[in-house]
Amino acid sequence: MSAVLVCDDDSAIRIVVAQALRRAGHEVTVTANLAQLDRALALAVPDVLVTDVVLPDGDGIDHLAGVNRRHPSLPVIVLSARNTLTTAVRATGAGAYEYLPKPFDLDTLTQAVRGAVARGGTAADDSTGTEDAALPLIGRSAAMQDVYRTIARVVSNDLTVLVSGESGTGKELVARAIHDLGPRRAAPFVAINMAAIPRELIEAELFGHERGAFTGAAQRSAGRFEQAGGGTLFLDEIGDMPMEAQTRLLRVLQSGEFTSVGGARTIRADVRIVAATNRDLTAHVASGQFREDLFYRLNVVPIALPPLRDRRQDVPLLARHFLDSAAAQGLPRRQLGRDAVAVLEAQDWPGNVRELENLMRRLAVLARDEVIDAQALRFVAGAGDGAGAVGDDGGYPDLAQAVRRLIERIGRDRPGALDEGSLYDRVIAEVERPMIEIMLARHGGNQLRTARALGINRNTLKKRLDLLGIA
Repeated sequence: MSAVLVCDDDSAIRIVVAQALRRAGHEVTVTANLAQLDRALALAVPDVLVTDVVLPDGDGIDHLAGVNRRHPSLPVIVLSARNTLTTAVRATGAGAYEYLPKPFDLDTLTQAVRGAVARGGTAADDSTGTEDAALPLIGRSAAMQDVYRTIARVVSNDLTVLVSGESGTGKELVARAIHDLGPRRAAPFVAINMAAIPRELIEAELFGHERGAFTGAAQRSAGRFEQAGGGTLFLDEIGDMPMEAQTRLLRVLQSGEFTSVGGARTIRADVRIVAATNRDLTAHVASGQFREDLFYRLNVVPIALPPLRDRRQDVPLLARHFLDSAAAQGLPRRQLGRDAVAVLEAQDWPGNVRELENLMRRLAVLARDEVIDAQALRFVAGAGDGAGAVGDDGGYPDLAQAVRRLIERIGRDRPGALDEGSLYDRVIAEVERPMIEIMLARHGGNQLRTARALGINRNTLKKRLDLLGIA
């Protein structure tokens, strides 16, 4: 029978964890703080230690350094309600066998304990560095926890990573996190978008060229592989890479060496490769559009980023982060009301996190009040290009659709209003109010400049302001 020591100040968690582990055939000792943990370890070393991070008398991850020195073969499983990438990386870097974000499944915990016992205490190396509070990835959903745990496991090595996900999900942020947390952090991070380079220039961009290699090559130029020497090369939109360039890239990945276009000198490719795509590369391989051998070279560690609609619980956290970032850059500070948060959570966000960030910046500039309610959110969102307009039903209506829905709502609420002769003024007022409010905000409340931008005279604007009750 294996022995498990559990340290968590939440009595309910201690009880359910102890019961689950005992049912699985383990002998369990429970403690509520780090002092009790050290006393228990002084009496007997368990087969597995399970510890929380936030404890009454200290940080469980920081405490692991001393535990590892005294008991280097003791496997540790870290639990935490701080479900962030930083926590996952710190736990892995401190030598934890496994990291489980709360709330966790008890079956998952018992499997982790069984695996730790079977491993006999093999711990990870502490080579990931210290905590970075400025990490760009945000989210505490279960889908993002899987991403964090994978990142935490690859930062200390040079395995090639393939990040997949829809546009706007943050694939480059994942690549930057892998670079910034790894041993290559002091070297360059170089990104190249394969879809943005003309086919005939891709090889020169990647591997550089010598003077006179082709028409217009007046001097030698280092390619991205050379520029990223010692660091990380991020190949974005790798699915758009032409077949002939795929062959050259595969050769470099296999040999670890390359030559520049028009050159004869062999250069060592000392880079970590992180690639990204919004395409289904397995389908591209099946159709002959992407080399199968290159796919397997790139897909050593796959990371699939979830679309924002699959992690709606992260929307409020992301939205507030973007509003805080806008304020830090000098834009007006805004907050979201509960009804506005509910509207945001209901959206499908086809543009994903990038679309949400753009909307928050627009709100910071155009919203009138510090606290943004649902109505203000819809007004400002509708001032965009239409693709990001937030509707009552979670859709993304254009202006014509919005007018149709407005008339339908008026007909439902006051059927007589469709026949009493007031419909024209009512609909025009609905369009005119946000238009004037937005232009006033754009011009800092200056009525003369606002009137000029609208194409009306100032007296007409003042009359419309009075009639519509706009301060």
